[in-house]
Amino acid sequence: MQRASRLKRELQMLSTEPPPGITCWQTEEQIDDLRAQIVGGTETPYEGGVFSLEIKVPERYPFEPPKIRFLTPIYHPNIDNSGRICHDALKLPPKGAWKPSLNISTVLTSIQLLMAEPNPDDPLMADISSEFKYNKQLFTEKARKWTQEHAVQKNMGVVDGNKENNLDQKATSRKREVFGAQQEAEEPAKRSCM
Repeated sequence: MQRASRLKRELQMLSTEPPPGITCWQTEEQIDDLRAQIVGGTETPYEGGVFSLEIKVPERYPFEPPKIRFLTPIYHPNIDNSGRICHDALKLPPKGAWKPSLNISTVLTSIQLLMAEPNPDDPLMADISSEFKYNKQLFTEKARKWTQEHAVQKNMGVVDGNKENNLDQKATSRKREVFGAQQEAEEPAKRSCM
């Protein structure tokens, strides 16, 4: 079980020496189902936000990349309404740059960097990409608004088993689905990164 021993080592490293602004943990004793949080970088539209991600580790890991998606809605040219991320490190060659020497920590760090420096030339959301390229002020305003609405932690208090947070995540997920359906109905975005 190369995957299990490697994941244990990676999770140990992530808990003892996490990259700045990143946390990662396994869910309910399932080593192949992880969650992570990335804190939005300073001087970015995502500043002050905490973004949750889902990480599914495939059976063939580390020979296949983990499947990572945002659970928190984010306004970004390389991240779609379902939370899917367009990033080379999440794809196998020849289209991607995943290699077994990469790990979950390095991939999360590269996603954090992508948040700070979007790649508008390889977009998943063409409309957001053109906004980023040609009307950066509008992009920044919308991204900040989304961050305030979806990623800034409200001080709601802790409820048993964090039920309140789970309800909030389910509502956010429904919001993402509704918004995605509305956006696709209004103007289908061209998606070059698949």
